[in-house]
Amino acid sequence: MSLLRLPMRFWWRARLSTRLVALATAAVVVALAVSTVVLVVVLKSSLERALDAAARQTGEDVAALVTTDSLPNPIPAGGTTVVQVIDANGAVLAVSSGADRLVPMLPKDELALVKRDQERYEPGYRFGVKDVVRVVAVSAGDKTVLVAIPAGEVHESVRVVRVGLLSGYAVLLVLLVVLAWRMVGAALSPVEALRRGAEAIASGGASPPRSDSGRLPLPRAQDEIYRLAVTLNTMLGRLDAVRARQRAFVADAAHELRSPLASLRTQIEVAEVTSVPAEPADLLADVERLTRLVDDLLLLARMDDAPAGGHPAARRPAEPVEMAVVVDAAVGRSAGARVPVERVDRPGAASAVVEGDEDALTRVVTNLVENAARYAETRVEVRVGAADGRAWLQVVDDGPGIPAADRERVFARFTRRDDARDRDSGGAGLGLAIAREIVRRHGGTIALSDASPHGLVATVRIPLSLPGESDE
Repeated sequence: MSLLRLPMRFWWRARLSTRLVALATAAVVVALAVSTVVLVVVLKSSLERALDAAARQTGEDVAALVTTDSLPNPIPAGGTTVVQVIDANGAVLAVSSGADRLVPMLPKDELALVKRDQERYEPGYRFGVKDVVRVVAVSAGDKTVLVAIPAGEVHESVRVVRVGLLSGYAVLLVLLVVLAWRMVGAALSPVEALRRGAEAIASGGASPPRSDSGRLPLPRAQDEIYRLAVTLNTMLGRLDAVRARQRAFVADAAHELRSPLASLRTQIEVAEVTSVPAEPADLLADVERLTRLVDDLLLLARMDDAPAGGHPAARRPAEPVEMAVVVDAAVGRSAGARVPVERVDRPGAASAVVEGDEDALTRVVTNLVENAARYAETRVEVRVGAADGRAWLQVVDDGPGIPAADRERVFARFTRRDDARDRDSGGAGLGLAIAREIVRRHGGTIALSDASPHGLVATVRIPLSLPGESDE
Protein backbone atom coordinates (compact mmCIF):
# COMPACT_ATOMS: atom_id res chain seq x y z
CA MET A 1 0.00 0.00 0.00
CA SER A 2 2.92 2.37 0.59
CA LEU A 3 3.71 2.24 -3.15
CA LEU A 4 0.18 3.41 -3.89
CA ARG A 5 -0.12 6.00 -1.13
CA LEU A 6 3.01 7.91 -2.12
CA PRO A 7 1.90 8.78 -5.70
CA MET A 8 -1.70 9.17 -4.55
CA ARG A 9 -0.60 11.73 -1.98
CA PHE A 10 1.52 13.48 -4.59
CA TRP A 11 -1.38 13.27 -7.06
CA TRP A 12 -3.71 15.07 -4.65
CA ARG A 13 -1.06 17.69 -4.05
CA ALA A 14 -0.76 18.15 -7.79
CA ARG A 15 -4.55 18.47 -8.02
CA LEU A 16 -4.43 21.12 -5.31
CA SER A 17 -1.66 22.92 -7.17
CA THR A 18 -3.66 22.89 -10.40
CA ARG A 19 -6.68 24.24 -8.55
CA LEU A 20 -4.49 27.02 -7.23
CA VAL A 21 -3.38 27.66 -10.81
CA ALA A 22 -7.05 27.81 -11.86
CA LEU A 23 -7.82 30.22 -9.01
CA ALA A 24 -4.83 32.34 -9.98
CA THR A 25 -6.02 32.38 -13.59
CA ALA A 26 -9.51 33.40 -12.45
CA ALA A 27 -7.98 36.13 -10.30
CA VAL A 28 -6.01 37.40 -13.31
CA VAL A 29 -9.17 37.40 -15.41
CA VAL A 30 -11.11 39.35 -12.78
CA ALA A 31 -8.21 41.77 -12.35
CA LEU A 32 -8.10 42.36 -16.11
CA ALA A 33 -11.86 42.94 -16.19
CA VAL A 34 -11.68 45.40 -13.31
CA SER A 35 -8.71 47.12 -14.93
CA THR A 36 -10.63 47.44 -18.19
CA VAL A 37 -13.62 49.02 -16.45
CA VAL A 38 -11.41 51.34 -14.42
CA LEU A 39 -9.49 52.40 -17.53
CA VAL A 40 -12.69 53.22 -19.44
CA VAL A 41 -14.12 55.14 -16.48
CA VAL A 42 -10.88 57.09 -15.94
CA LEU A 43 -10.61 57.88 -19.66
CA LYS A 44 -14.20 59.08 -19.83
CA SER A 45 -13.82 61.13 -16.65
CA SER A 46 -10.62 62.78 -17.85
CA LEU A 47 -12.14 63.66 -21.24
CA GLU A 48 -15.25 65.06 -19.56
CA ARG A 49 -13.11 67.17 -17.19
CA ALA A 50 -11.21 68.57 -20.15
CA LEU A 51 -14.50 69.33 -21.95
CA ASP A 52 -16.02 70.92 -18.83
CA ALA A 53 -12.90 72.99 -18.25
CA ALA A 54 -13.09 74.41 -21.80
CA ALA A 55 -16.82 75.12 -21.47
CA ARG A 56 -16.38 76.72 -18.03
CA GLN A 57 -13.53 78.90 -19.28
CA THR A 58 -15.72 80.12 -22.15
CA GLY A 59 -18.58 80.78 -19.72
CA GLU A 60 -16.35 82.72 -17.33
CA ASP A 61 -15.03 84.86 -20.18
CA VAL A 62 -18.57 85.67 -21.31
CA ALA A 63 -19.66 86.33 -17.70
CA ALA A 64 -16.80 88.85 -17.37
CA LEU A 65 -18.07 90.65 -20.45
CA VAL A 66 -21.59 90.66 -19.03
CA THR A 67 -20.37 92.12 -15.73
CA THR A 68 -18.53 94.95 -17.49
CA ASP A 69 -21.53 95.53 -19.78
CA SER A 70 -19.32 95.05 -22.80
CA LEU A 71 -20.90 91.91 -24.20
CA PRO A 72 -20.95 91.91 -28.03
CA ASN A 73 -23.83 90.42 -29.99
CA PRO A 74 -23.37 87.82 -31.36
CA ILE A 75 -21.09 86.40 -28.69
CA PRO A 76 -17.75 85.14 -30.12
CA ALA A 77 -17.65 81.43 -29.08
CA GLY A 78 -15.72 79.77 -31.87
CA GLY A 79 -16.23 76.42 -33.54
CA THR A 80 -19.40 74.52 -32.67
CA THR A 81 -19.71 75.92 -29.17
CA VAL A 82 -23.12 77.43 -28.44
CA VAL A 83 -23.54 80.25 -25.86
CA GLN A 84 -26.67 81.95 -24.47
CA VAL A 85 -27.03 84.64 -21.82
CA ILE A 86 -30.35 84.43 -19.96
CA ASP A 87 -31.76 86.80 -17.37
CA ALA A 88 -33.59 85.82 -14.20
CA ASN A 89 -36.94 85.68 -16.05
CA GLY A 90 -35.64 83.29 -18.70
CA ALA A 91 -35.37 85.86 -21.48
CA VAL A 92 -32.51 85.48 -23.93
CA LEU A 93 -30.22 88.56 -23.78
CA ALA A 94 -27.40 87.52 -26.08
CA VAL A 95 -26.36 84.47 -28.08
CA SER A 96 -23.47 83.12 -30.08
CA SER A 97 -23.62 82.56 -33.79
CA GLY A 98 -26.14 79.85 -34.66
CA ALA A 99 -27.94 79.88 -31.28
CA ASP A 100 -31.64 80.52 -30.82
CA ARG A 101 -32.22 84.21 -29.99
CA LEU A 102 -35.77 83.79 -28.68
CA VAL A 103 -36.05 80.46 -26.80
CA PRO A 104 -33.64 79.46 -24.02
CA MET A 105 -31.61 76.32 -24.70
CA LEU A 106 -33.01 74.72 -21.54
CA PRO A 107 -36.40 74.90 -19.86
CA LYS A 108 -36.51 76.25 -16.30
CA ASP A 109 -36.49 72.85 -14.56
CA GLU A 110 -33.47 71.60 -16.51
CA LEU A 111 -31.78 74.97 -16.13
CA ALA A 112 -32.13 74.64 -12.37
CA LEU A 113 -30.49 71.17 -12.55
CA VAL A 114 -27.59 72.52 -14.59
CA LYS A 115 -27.11 75.37 -12.11
CA ARG A 116 -27.09 72.86 -9.26
CA ASP A 117 -24.83 70.25 -10.89
CA GLN A 118 -22.82 72.81 -12.95
CA GLU A 119 -22.61 70.42 -15.94
CA ARG A 120 -24.92 67.94 -17.70
CA TYR A 121 -25.36 65.99 -20.88
CA GLU A 122 -28.24 67.17 -23.06
CA PRO A 123 -29.60 66.07 -26.45
CA GLY A 124 -27.82 67.81 -29.30
CA TYR A 125 -30.98 68.63 -31.34
CA ARG A 126 -31.86 71.38 -28.88
CA PHE A 127 -28.64 73.16 -29.78
CA GLY A 128 -28.61 72.46 -33.48
CA VAL A 129 -25.89 69.79 -33.37
CA LYS A 130 -26.01 66.08 -34.16
CA ASP A 131 -24.55 64.42 -31.07
CA VAL A 132 -25.06 65.02 -27.39
CA VAL A 133 -23.62 68.15 -25.84
CA ARG A 134 -22.08 68.99 -22.54
CA VAL A 135 -23.84 71.98 -20.93
CA VAL A 136 -22.25 74.23 -18.32
CA ALA A 137 -23.94 77.09 -16.45
CA VAL A 138 -21.91 80.06 -15.15
CA SER A 139 -23.51 82.83 -13.02
CA ALA A 140 -22.97 86.47 -13.97
CA GLY A 141 -24.82 88.38 -11.27
CA ASP A 142 -28.57 87.94 -11.85
CA LYS A 143 -27.85 86.54 -15.28
CA THR A 144 -26.79 83.04 -16.36
CA VAL A 145 -24.38 82.08 -19.09
CA LEU A 146 -25.13 78.71 -20.73
CA VAL A 147 -22.32 77.09 -22.70
CA ALA A 148 -22.94 73.92 -24.75
CA ILE A 149 -20.02 72.04 -26.28
CA PRO A 150 -20.59 68.96 -28.52
CA ALA A 151 -19.46 65.79 -26.72
CA GLY A 152 -19.76 63.34 -29.60
CA GLU A 153 -15.99 62.97 -29.97
CA VAL A 154 -15.68 62.14 -26.29
CA HIS A 155 -18.32 59.43 -26.53
CA GLU A 156 -16.77 58.08 -29.72
CA SER A 157 -13.30 57.96 -28.15
CA VAL A 158 -14.63 56.15 -25.10
CA ARG A 159 -16.56 53.72 -27.30
CA VAL A 160 -13.49 52.91 -29.42
CA VAL A 161 -11.36 52.32 -26.35
CA ARG A 162 -14.07 50.22 -24.72
CA VAL A 163 -14.57 48.04 -27.80
CA GLY A 164 -10.80 47.62 -28.22
CA LEU A 165 -10.26 46.69 -24.60
CA LEU A 166 -13.19 44.27 -24.57
CA SER A 167 -11.96 42.60 -27.76
CA GLY A 168 -8.44 42.30 -26.38
CA TYR A 169 -9.83 41.09 -23.05
CA ALA A 170 -11.84 38.36 -24.78
CA VAL A 171 -8.80 37.19 -26.77
CA LEU A 172 -6.60 37.28 -23.68
CA LEU A 173 -9.23 35.41 -21.69
CA VAL A 174 -9.33 32.62 -24.28
CA LEU A 175 -5.52 32.44 -24.32
CA LEU A 176 -5.37 32.27 -20.51
CA VAL A 177 -7.98 29.51 -20.37
CA VAL A 178 -6.18 27.49 -23.03
CA LEU A 179 -2.80 28.04 -21.33
CA ALA A 180 -4.16 27.07 -17.92
CA TRP A 181 -5.81 23.98 -19.40
CA ARG A 182 -2.57 22.91 -21.08
CA MET A 183 -0.54 23.56 -17.93
CA VAL A 184 -2.96 21.59 -15.77
CA GLY A 185 -3.01 18.72 -18.25
CA ALA A 186 0.77 18.71 -18.57
CA ALA A 187 1.17 18.76 -14.77
CA LEU A 188 -1.32 15.97 -14.07
CA SER A 189 -0.54 13.68 -16.99
CA PRO A 190 2.72 12.17 -15.66
CA VAL A 191 1.36 12.04 -12.10
CA GLU A 192 -1.74 10.25 -13.33
CA ALA A 193 0.44 7.77 -15.23
CA LEU A 194 2.46 7.09 -12.09
CA ARG A 195 -0.71 6.75 -10.03
CA ARG A 196 -2.21 4.24 -12.45
CA GLY A 197 1.02 2.25 -12.49
CA ALA A 198 1.28 2.23 -8.69
CA GLU A 199 -2.39 1.27 -8.36
CA ALA A 200 -1.93 -1.61 -10.79
CA ILE A 201 1.09 -2.85 -8.83
CA ALA A 202 -0.67 -2.52 -5.47
CA SER A 203 -3.83 -4.27 -6.68
CA GLY A 204 -1.90 -7.03 -8.44
CA GLY A 205 -3.87 -6.41 -11.62
CA ALA A 206 -2.63 -5.54 -15.06
CA SER A 207 0.96 -4.55 -15.49
CA PRO A 208 1.60 -0.81 -15.22
CA PRO A 209 3.01 1.20 -18.09
CA ARG A 210 6.76 0.59 -18.02
CA SER A 211 9.73 1.76 -19.97
CA ASP A 212 12.34 -0.44 -21.58
CA SER A 213 14.22 -0.64 -18.27
CA GLY A 214 11.28 -2.42 -16.63
CA ARG A 215 10.32 0.53 -14.43
CA LEU A 216 7.73 3.28 -14.39
CA PRO A 217 8.29 5.81 -17.20
CA LEU A 218 10.24 8.94 -16.33
CA PRO A 219 8.83 12.35 -17.33
CA ARG A 220 10.95 14.48 -19.61
CA ALA A 221 11.02 17.47 -17.28
CA GLN A 222 13.63 17.32 -14.52
CA ASP A 223 11.18 18.43 -11.81
CA GLU A 224 9.56 17.09 -8.65
CA ILE A 225 7.49 14.57 -10.62
CA TYR A 226 10.68 13.27 -12.23
CA ARG A 227 12.22 12.81 -8.78
CA LEU A 228 9.04 11.06 -7.64
CA ALA A 229 9.30 8.66 -10.58
CA VAL A 230 12.97 7.99 -9.78
CA THR A 231 12.01 7.28 -6.15
CA LEU A 232 9.25 4.92 -7.25
CA ASN A 233 11.60 3.11 -9.63
CA THR A 234 14.11 2.71 -6.80
CA MET A 235 11.33 1.35 -4.62
CA LEU A 236 10.27 -1.07 -7.36
CA GLY A 237 13.86 -2.24 -7.75
CA ARG A 238 14.14 -2.88 -4.04
CA LEU A 239 10.81 -4.69 -4.00
CA ASP A 240 11.92 -6.86 -6.90
CA ALA A 241 15.18 -7.60 -5.09
CA VAL A 242 13.30 -8.48 -1.89
CA ARG A 243 10.91 -10.75 -3.78
CA ALA A 244 13.80 -12.45 -5.56
CA ARG A 245 15.61 -12.87 -2.26
CA GLN A 246 12.50 -14.32 -0.64
CA ARG A 247 11.96 -16.76 -3.49
CA ALA A 248 15.59 -17.86 -3.35
CA PHE A 249 15.42 -18.17 0.43
CA VAL A 250 12.30 -20.32 0.30
CA ALA A 251 13.74 -22.48 -2.47
CA ASP A 252 17.06 -22.95 -0.63
CA ALA A 253 15.32 -23.64 2.68
CA ALA A 254 13.07 -26.22 1.06
CA HIS A 255 16.08 -27.82 -0.61
CA GLU A 256 18.02 -27.98 2.66
CA LEU A 257 15.05 -29.40 4.57
CA ARG A 258 14.48 -32.15 2.05
CA SER A 259 17.82 -33.82 2.77
CA PRO A 260 17.34 -34.71 6.48
CA LEU A 261 13.67 -35.45 5.91
CA ALA A 262 14.52 -37.79 3.03
CA SER A 263 17.16 -39.51 5.18
CA LEU A 264 14.67 -40.01 8.00
CA ARG A 265 12.03 -41.30 5.60
CA THR A 266 14.49 -43.73 3.98
CA GLN A 267 15.62 -45.17 7.29
CA ILE A 268 12.05 -45.59 8.51
CA GLU A 269 10.92 -47.23 5.25
CA VAL A 270 13.91 -49.61 5.26
CA ALA A 271 13.19 -50.53 8.86
CA GLU A 272 9.54 -51.16 7.98
CA VAL A 273 10.37 -53.35 5.00
CA THR A 274 13.21 -55.34 6.55
CA SER A 275 11.77 -55.44 10.07
CA VAL A 276 15.22 -54.35 11.27
CA PRO A 277 14.94 -51.40 13.67
CA ALA A 278 16.67 -48.23 12.55
CA GLU A 279 19.66 -47.09 14.48
CA PRO A 280 18.54 -44.46 17.02
CA ALA A 281 21.87 -42.66 16.66
CA ASP A 282 21.35 -42.20 12.94
CA LEU A 283 17.80 -41.00 13.43
CA LEU A 284 18.89 -38.65 16.20
CA ALA A 285 21.68 -37.20 14.02
CA ASP A 286 19.20 -36.37 11.27
CA VAL A 287 16.75 -34.91 13.77
CA GLU A 288 19.46 -32.77 15.31
CA ARG A 289 20.54 -31.60 11.90
CA LEU A 290 16.95 -30.76 11.01
CA THR A 291 16.49 -28.98 14.34
CA ARG A 292 19.59 -26.85 13.80
CA LEU A 293 18.44 -25.89 10.34
CA VAL A 294 14.96 -24.93 11.55
CA ASP A 295 16.45 -22.94 14.43
CA ASP A 296 18.73 -21.08 12.03
CA LEU A 297 15.83 -20.30 9.72
CA LEU A 298 13.71 -19.03 12.61
CA LEU A 299 16.58 -16.88 13.85
CA LEU A 300 17.08 -15.34 10.41
CA ALA A 301 13.34 -14.71 10.13
CA ARG A 302 13.30 -12.97 13.51
CA MET A 303 16.28 -10.83 12.59
CA ASP A 304 14.69 -9.88 9.27
CA ASP A 305 11.52 -8.92 11.11
CA ALA A 306 13.31 -6.96 13.85
CA PRO A 307 13.68 -3.18 13.35
CA ALA A 308 17.03 -1.91 12.16
CA GLY A 309 19.40 -1.33 15.03
CA GLY A 310 17.49 -3.65 17.35
CA HIS A 311 19.06 -6.63 19.04
CA PRO A 312 18.36 -10.02 17.48
CA ALA A 313 17.61 -13.47 18.78
CA ALA A 314 15.26 -13.43 21.74
CA ARG A 315 15.07 -9.62 21.60
CA ARG A 316 16.40 -9.31 25.12
CA PRO A 317 17.23 -5.84 26.41
CA ALA A 318 20.82 -4.78 25.81
CA GLU A 319 23.22 -5.36 28.70
CA PRO A 320 27.00 -5.15 29.24
CA VAL A 321 28.68 -8.23 27.79
CA GLU A 322 32.32 -9.18 28.39
CA MET A 323 33.80 -10.51 25.18
CA ALA A 324 36.20 -12.73 27.14
CA VAL A 325 33.21 -14.49 28.72
CA VAL A 326 31.62 -14.92 25.29
CA VAL A 327 34.83 -16.42 23.92
CA ASP A 328 35.15 -18.80 26.88
CA ALA A 329 31.61 -20.05 26.26
CA ALA A 330 32.29 -20.61 22.56
CA VAL A 331 35.61 -22.33 23.25
CA GLY A 332 33.93 -24.57 25.82
CA ARG A 333 31.36 -25.69 23.25
CA SER A 334 34.22 -26.64 20.91
CA ALA A 335 35.89 -29.03 23.38
CA GLY A 336 35.23 -32.02 21.09
CA ALA A 337 36.35 -30.37 17.84
CA ARG A 338 38.76 -32.17 15.49
CA VAL A 339 41.51 -29.62 16.32
CA PRO A 340 42.21 -27.77 19.60
CA VAL A 341 40.63 -24.33 20.05
CA GLU A 342 42.49 -21.88 22.29
CA ARG A 343 41.73 -18.41 23.63
CA VAL A 344 44.53 -15.86 23.34
CA ASP A 345 44.22 -12.52 25.16
CA ARG A 346 45.53 -9.38 23.53
CA PRO A 347 46.03 -5.87 25.02
CA GLY A 348 42.70 -4.49 26.26
CA ALA A 349 41.02 -7.88 26.63
CA ALA A 350 39.89 -7.08 30.18
CA SER A 351 38.15 -3.89 29.03
CA ALA A 352 36.48 -5.47 25.98
CA VAL A 353 32.91 -4.92 27.20
CA VAL A 354 30.12 -4.22 24.72
CA GLU A 355 26.41 -3.48 24.94
CA GLY A 356 24.24 -6.24 23.54
CA ASP A 357 22.89 -9.78 23.83
CA GLU A 358 25.33 -12.30 25.31
CA ASP A 359 23.64 -15.37 23.80
CA ALA A 360 23.60 -13.82 20.34
CA LEU A 361 27.27 -12.84 20.52
CA THR A 362 28.13 -16.31 21.77
CA ARG A 363 26.35 -17.64 18.70
CA VAL A 364 28.58 -15.48 16.52
CA VAL A 365 31.81 -16.74 18.05
CA THR A 366 30.55 -20.33 18.02
CA ASN A 367 29.72 -20.17 14.31
CA LEU A 368 33.12 -18.70 13.48
CA VAL A 369 34.93 -21.29 15.61
CA GLU A 370 32.98 -24.18 14.05
CA ASN A 371 33.82 -22.97 10.55
CA ALA A 372 37.47 -22.51 11.45
CA ALA A 373 37.71 -25.94 13.14
CA ARG A 374 36.17 -27.60 10.09
CA TYR A 375 39.04 -26.48 7.81
CA ALA A 376 41.98 -25.98 10.20
CA GLU A 377 44.96 -28.32 9.95
CA THR A 378 46.38 -28.20 13.49
CA ARG A 379 44.72 -25.57 15.71
CA VAL A 380 42.34 -22.59 16.01
CA GLU A 381 43.06 -19.43 17.99
CA VAL A 382 40.44 -17.01 19.32
CA ARG A 383 42.06 -13.66 20.10
CA VAL A 384 40.35 -10.94 22.18
CA GLY A 385 41.31 -7.31 22.66
CA ALA A 386 40.15 -3.68 22.54
CA ALA A 387 41.42 -0.62 20.70
CA ASP A 388 40.13 2.72 19.37
CA GLY A 389 36.84 2.48 21.28
CA ARG A 390 36.00 -0.96 19.91
CA ALA A 391 36.20 -4.46 21.23
CA TRP A 392 37.58 -6.93 18.73
CA LEU A 393 38.08 -10.64 18.43
CA GLN A 394 39.77 -12.75 15.79
CA VAL A 395 39.21 -16.41 14.95
CA VAL A 396 42.38 -17.65 13.23
CA ASP A 397 42.88 -21.05 11.57
CA ASP A 398 45.74 -22.55 9.58
CA GLY A 399 43.58 -24.15 6.93
CA PRO A 400 43.49 -23.53 3.17
CA GLY A 401 41.79 -20.14 3.55
CA ILE A 402 39.28 -18.53 1.18
CA PRO A 403 40.17 -16.73 -2.07
CA ALA A 404 39.73 -12.96 -1.87
CA ALA A 405 37.07 -13.04 -4.61
CA ASP A 406 34.86 -15.35 -2.53
CA ARG A 407 35.20 -13.71 0.90
CA GLU A 408 32.11 -11.55 0.50
CA ARG A 409 30.06 -14.25 -1.20
CA VAL A 410 30.42 -16.70 1.71
CA PHE A 411 28.34 -14.36 3.90
CA ALA A 412 25.29 -14.93 1.68
CA ARG A 413 22.64 -17.32 2.94
CA PHE A 414 22.88 -20.99 1.94
CA THR A 415 26.34 -20.41 0.50
CA ARG A 416 28.95 -23.14 1.01
CA ARG A 417 32.43 -23.52 -0.34
CA ASP A 418 32.96 -26.13 -3.04
CA ASP A 419 34.82 -28.40 -0.63
CA ALA A 420 31.96 -28.19 1.88
CA ARG A 421 29.16 -29.45 -0.33
CA ASP A 422 28.96 -32.62 1.69
CA ARG A 423 26.14 -31.97 4.10
CA ASP A 424 27.52 -34.46 6.54
CA SER A 425 30.74 -32.47 6.98
CA GLY A 426 29.47 -29.01 6.15
CA GLY A 427 26.58 -26.94 7.44
CA ALA A 428 23.62 -25.44 5.64
CA GLY A 429 25.51 -22.28 4.70
CA LEU A 430 23.76 -20.09 7.27
CA GLY A 431 26.44 -19.71 9.95
CA LEU A 432 28.32 -16.75 8.49
CA ALA A 433 25.08 -15.06 7.36
CA ILE A 434 23.71 -15.27 10.92
CA ALA A 435 27.01 -14.06 12.38
CA ARG A 436 27.15 -10.98 10.12
CA GLU A 437 23.52 -10.07 10.83
CA ILE A 438 24.01 -10.31 14.61
CA VAL A 439 27.23 -8.27 14.49
CA ARG A 440 25.60 -5.64 12.28
CA ARG A 441 22.72 -5.26 14.72
CA HIS A 442 25.25 -4.66 17.47
CA GLY A 443 26.73 -1.81 15.43
CA GLY A 444 29.82 -3.79 14.45
CA THR A 445 31.54 -5.29 11.44
CA ILE A 446 32.90 -8.68 10.46
CA ALA A 447 35.51 -9.30 7.77
CA LEU A 448 37.74 -12.07 6.45
CA SER A 449 41.45 -11.78 5.67
CA ASP A 450 44.54 -13.93 5.13
CA ALA A 451 46.41 -15.43 8.07
CA SER A 452 50.18 -15.78 8.22
CA PRO A 453 51.76 -17.95 6.86
CA HIS A 454 48.50 -19.49 5.60
CA GLY A 455 44.93 -19.84 6.73
CA LEU A 456 42.04 -17.45 7.41
CA VAL A 457 41.32 -14.69 9.96
CA ALA A 458 37.72 -13.71 10.80
CA THR A 459 37.76 -10.31 12.58
CA VAL A 460 34.78 -8.91 14.52
CA ARG A 461 34.73 -5.33 15.79
CA ILE A 462 31.96 -3.98 18.05
CA PRO A 463 31.81 -0.56 19.81
CA LEU A 464 32.64 -0.61 23.52
CA SER A 465 29.74 -0.08 25.91
CA LEU A 466 31.50 2.81 27.67
CA PRO A 467 34.05 4.97 25.82
CA GLY A 468 37.46 4.95 27.47
CA GLU A 469 41.13 4.57 26.83
CA SER A 470 42.31 1.12 25.73
CA ASP A 471 45.77 -0.27 25.38
CA GLU A 472 47.03 -0.72 21.90
